Order: sequence, then C-alpha cells, then structure tokens
Amino acid sequence: MVEREAGRTEHIDAITLATVNMAKSIEFYEALGFVISYGNAASSFATLDSGSCFVNLWQVKQEELPSDWWGRVIFHVDDVDLVHQRAIDAGLSPEDKPVDAPWGERFFAIRDPSGHDLSFAKRIND
Repeated sequence: MVEREAGRTEHIDAITLATVNMAKSIEFYEALGFVISYGNAASSFATLDSGSCFVNLWQVKQEELPSDWWGRVIFHVDDVDLVHQRAIDAGLSPEDKPVDAPWGERFFAIRDPSGHDLSFAKRIND
C-alpha cells in the first residue's frame, strides 16, 4: 500500500453558485430532492444537500453578478492549514488565510491559472 502524505484532498464536497433569486433557486433544488441545511430563502447564502453532495447558493444583485465568475468548487482536505501553507510555499496566491466560517468549515479560497474559483475546506467538527 502506498503511504500518502498529510494535506491530501479527500473529495469534492460542494459547488457554490451565484443566484439573483434565492427563493426560486432554493425551490428548484428542493424539487430535485435537496434539503436546506444552512440559511433559507431570505438569506444571502444558503446550503442545500442531498446525501453527501452540497450546493451553496450566494445571493447577488444582477448588476453585481461577476461576468467572469461561474461558481466555486469545494475540495475537502484533511488539513486546511497545511494545504494553504503548501500553496504559499509553491508561490501561489490564496485570496486569504484560512478562516472558520459560520457554517462549520475552516477554508481558504484560491483561483487556478484559468481563473476557476476553488476552495479547500474541512468541517470544523471532524
């Protein structure tokens, strides 16, 4: 068996999408069997899940919708701070230092060379 080093990605956990109509977006995902696990139709940020898959919805005004932003992929890792330090050591530029979010994850965001928005996260209670 190959021994793996710490700081590895465990799985893709979620995708974050911008929406101009939170209530309509939540209704859409609920119709597909997703259940709200954070926030609600009046929130600026909500999470819906189905099994171990999560869809995060970020409320924006139409004029604030970034023309180059499609969403965010969230990779769950075993050690957020180690992955962040690895990025810094490699000369990459994460947007911020890792933080504990109110929805129960420690995370940091970074863009890949093509501009894709990525987040590396770990549930705080894990």
